[in-house]
Amino acid sequence: MPPKSSNSRRSFIRNSVGAIAAFTIVPRHVLGGPGFLAPSDQLTKAIVGVGGMGRGHIEYGGTRVVAVCDVDTRHIQLALDALKGGKGVKTFRDYRELITLPEVDIVHIATPPHWHGIIAADAARAGKDIWCEKPMTRTIGEGKRLVEAVQQHGRIFRLNTWFRFSDNFYGMNTTVKPIKKLVDSGLLGWPLKVTVSRHTGFDWKFYWVGKTNLPVQPVPKELDYDMWLGPAPFKPYSEHRVHTTFRGYWDYDGGGLGDMGQHYIDPIQYFLGKDDTSPVLVEVDAPQQNDDAVGTWRKITYTYADGCQIVLDGAGSMEDAAYIEGPKGKLYKGFKCTIPDIEKKLAEFPDPLPVSTDFIDAVKTRKKFALNEENGHRSATIVNMGKIALQLNRTLHFDPVLQEFINDEGANRLMNPPLRGPWSI
Repeated sequence: MPPKSSNSRRSFIRNSVGAIAAFTIVPRHVLGGPGFLAPSDQLTKAIVGVGGMGRGHIEYGGTRVVAVCDVDTRHIQLALDALKGGKGVKTFRDYRELITLPEVDIVHIATPPHWHGIIAADAARAGKDIWCEKPMTRTIGEGKRLVEAVQQHGRIFRLNTWFRFSDNFYGMNTTVKPIKKLVDSGLLGWPLKVTVSRHTGFDWKFYWVGKTNLPVQPVPKELDYDMWLGPAPFKPYSEHRVHTTFRGYWDYDGGGLGDMGQHYIDPIQYFLGKDDTSPVLVEVDAPQQNDDAVGTWRKITYTYADGCQIVLDGAGSMEDAAYIEGPKGKLYKGFKCTIPDIEKKLAEFPDPLPVSTDFIDAVKTRKKFALNEENGHRSATIVNMGKIALQLNRTLHFDPVLQEFINDEGANRLMNPPLRGPWSI
């Protein structure tokens, strides 16, 4: 349902529930009281956005779904069907009502990215722990403010890209652990260049492009389109803007870069040891982008202060490129290395330090999760730097300490674009 008296409702949430959350830095199941669960029992979860991604996480182990929210009533019904009727599950069309539920421990955000920052920050103020889909936020400014909200209210935050700690890392045919071990060993030398392309095992999904001259169509009766847009600028409804094809429009995401960028780049930040910093330069080789519809690009190059680089090859022109290239050796797709007997040599070096990769345990023990609001924001920032450089079609210089572009008002405006009222973060 469209928001009513949005400013007063937002003020109420922030001033009452949010203020309580500042002191309530442990979850309901630890505190006891109504609805108390022992720490050994399941945590409760609410899902905001129950399209395909949100419904895919209904059965995540260690949690029990108690509420779902979506602006499309069809999605809500599909979620209830997946929950075998959803007996006892509360349903909402406005997430601001859902986050006030005292029985909710975790809010899982599976909306389009233009909603991630606002919903996650409001959930943090309401005293909820957060599981958020990638990209963490649509803009750099939203990411900075979300980090502040999570930490101010003592929340546990998980970003949902898992490749830095589990699963085969696309075309590398291994988890990231041995890649991290190789980089840490120094056997490849320094600085390093990492090339992300279809030739090194990473598809940029350029089918996520927008369309220009979209036809204006009637809004389906089951969809609250004004609430779907939320903080995004109002544009007439067209089916291609919403649901599965929203990624093709700058207002909501950033095409294949927005979809896959954090999956691909976050592990690079990790194995290069740069979780607390950002590149200082981003260069683009791309056609001029449309103001509304996301297009394709040929290459995006990021450079760190120490000379390390990440090269995103969209055109697939770098056929012979190694995944990682250093002055002493190269690592190719499939973990094939130019250094002889690499596995035997790596066995002599220590494994990477262990990190907390069990989100349920992190919530119960209040232990920071391995991919959290801080390092998640840094890898999302790389994605968002590239999006801004593409939109402006020029080289940008970035200050990783201040987290702003240097001598570029236009780029900094895109880092903090205005939000449609009454929304704010």
